[in-house]
This record gives sequence, structure tokens and C-alpha cells, in this order.
Amino acid sequence: MAETREANYRGVFDNRLGFGDRPAVLVIDFIKAYTTQGAAFFGRGVVEAVAATVPLLRAARAATVPIIYTKNLFHPSGIDGGLFVKKVPALRTLVEGEPLAEIDPLIAPAPEDLVIVKNYPSCFFGTSLASTLVGLGVDTVVLTGCSTSGCVRAAAIDAIQYGYRVIVPRECVGDRHDGPHEANLFDINAKYGDVIAKAEVVDYFARIRATPRRAAE
Repeated sequence: MAETREANYRGVFDNRLGFGDRPAVLVIDFIKAYTTQGAAFFGRGVVEAVAATVPLLRAARAATVPIIYTKNLFHPSGIDGGLFVKKVPALRTLVEGEPLAEIDPLIAPAPEDLVIVKNYPSCFFGTSLASTLVGLGVDTVVLTGCSTSGCVRAAAIDAIQYGYRVIVPRECVGDRHDGPHEANLFDINAKYGDVIAKAEVVDYFARIRATPRRAAE
């Protein structure tokens, strides 16, 4: 019988980082291009992940956890997308004024939330995100968004490289197909962060809300 992936990784890639003290939630590219049926990037798994993220964001807001959104926007020429838009030409449609480039209204940003525009898979690359997190004193990033195999994975890799604990609530990330989705959740959990149930993250936010230090701020 062939060895399972779990058995192969056991004892080498099965450590857990756990939560820190100062989290922020990243809502990665939950734009209408992924949640509108018939759109080029549509994924049923993304629609489900958006719905699952609603209560998580509610819990984060109640605990005054910072929430930072990202979305892709490109110049009509595509010049700011470099080889990325050459590899994935459908990205060229995500320009200013395109409705599909807007964040899904089900998880629309609140006035106090930051929205970062990015041009490449990782929301850390070429943006102010890392500096913003340092300024906030963040030590833990909770990744929600899409796609699991693309921009979420890229954010997880960069986040741990910048020194942040990476938490991925599995119900709150989505992809166009279950195969890449599950494979990348397995890999993220093995090497870059902790893939856990949404309920565990919501409980974590509730504990933060209850701490005197947070209440005093």
C-alpha cells in the first residue's frame, strides 16, 4: 500500500504555530469576478467562502481586530501587471470602473477598514501592507479570501517570511476547483501556517474581546 501524504509528512511538517496576541484579518481578493456566475474567474467554492467569512468578520469587528482588504486593479494597458497578466490575460479586465473588480457586497469593507490595491499574487509584494502591519503591532495574520492556490498561498508564504503567524480558517478561503484548494490547504498547513476551523478563530477573537488590555484600548 502506498504511503499517505499525512504519514509521509508526519514528524517533519506537522508542527503548529498557534495564535499570537495582536491579529489582523486579511480579506484577499473577494471580488465579484470570483462570485458572479458566468464571470471568467467564477468559483462555487469562493461563493461559499465569502458566506462563511461574514460571521468571522463580525467577530473580528466586535474584538476591534483590524481588517484589511485587497483587490487586483490594473491599468488598461496592463503595463503594471507585467508577465502576470501575460500569463493570465483575463486579469486585464480588472480595471478601474469594472463592476467585477469590486469587493463582493456580502463582505463589503466598513469605513474604518483599509483596502489595498495590488497587481501580483501576494498582497505583500509592492504594497504598503507589511509596513501597515508593523505600525499596528500585529503578530498574527488571519487569511481569508481567494484563491487558495494562488493569492492566499502567496500571502501565506510572504507572511511567514515577514515574521507573522499565519492562520487560515479553512471555510473562509476558496478556489475554482476542490483539487488545487485541498492540495494547497494541506501544503500551507504543513509549511507556512495553521489551517484550522473557522469556529476556532471566532473563539480566539472572543477571547481577545474579553481581555482588559484590548478593552482599555
